[in-house]
Amino acid sequence: MTQTIIALGAHIFDVQVLPVEAIPPGQDAVLVDQIRFSPAGTAAGTAITLAKLGAEVRTAGAVGTDPIGDLLLALLATHGVDTSLVLRRAEVQTSASVLPIRPDGSRPAFHVLGANLAYGPDDAPAAEIAHSTHLHLGAPELMGGDAAAQILAPARAAGVTTSADLLAAGEPGLFEWIAPALPHLDYLLPNEDQVVGLTGAATLEEGVRILLDKGAGCVAVTRGARGALVMTADTTMAVPAFAVDVVDTTGCGDAFSAGFLRGIGLGRPLREAAVLGCAAAALVAQGLGSDHGTFDLAVADGFAASTPTLEVN
Repeated sequence: MTQTIIALGAHIFDVQVLPVEAIPPGQDAVLVDQIRFSPAGTAAGTAITLAKLGAEVRTAGAVGTDPIGDLLLALLATHGVDTSLVLRRAEVQTSASVLPIRPDGSRPAFHVLGANLAYGPDDAPAAEIAHSTHLHLGAPELMGGDAAAQILAPARAAGVTTSADLLAAGEPGLFEWIAPALPHLDYLLPNEDQVVGLTGAATLEEGVRILLDKGAGCVAVTRGARGALVMTADTTMAVPAFAVDVVDTTGCGDAFSAGFLRGIGLGRPLREAAVLGCAAAALVAQGLGSDHGTFDLAVADGFAASTPTLEVN
């Protein structure tokens, strides 16, 4: 089944350092095992895994005219992602992060927002979106819910399936900022901390209900080692994570989004789409960076069929 997706929004250049347990004092230096870089962000990172799983993917957004932007676009192209809709901004640098990866795979981030803030609804390629089958917004909070709605509403009117993932941490003030976009989303793909933080709910399920009541059609929440929770107005299902040795959690949420959306594009039921999402996340988690792993749809499906899962608490 042909699935043509435009992943619009956050484009980030990540530099990963492994392992890091603390920043050395003064001018000291510490030897590490690996330093590498990769494309990332809730649009660009998701696009990579979508392309691996067989979707036709274009990204739209903004990067700087700096060498970081050149390298980011070149790396996306090596993964088969069409970046012809990405705009170049001379006045700001390309968004970038430095990620010190702890031995357990978790990491803080040093981040520059950069050109991701220099993109709005007037920049969105409306004609190209209307001719795609799917529009995925990466970090709609960067432009705000009202602006995101200006992109999402005509897309849905044209019959395009819509989805979004969040980049910012969940903060109560952010909920009202993004709420106008929710009625225009078929799928919202946040993580657990974002849902609870945004809504102020006592439980994850209660937080998801608030998002559904505000208009999101389906909410698929990533929960790290606890897998995913998928809810609609009528359905609640927990899907376990796969048991793998985690090296780096960078990009795992984006990989889940890609697997889930690819499953939806293939016409799979919600549970099977979430299983493909968890499989993609597990494949990415076993190495460094959002682009880790050489796999396609058949490999991901085979991995899901043969790999033990963790218990869902």
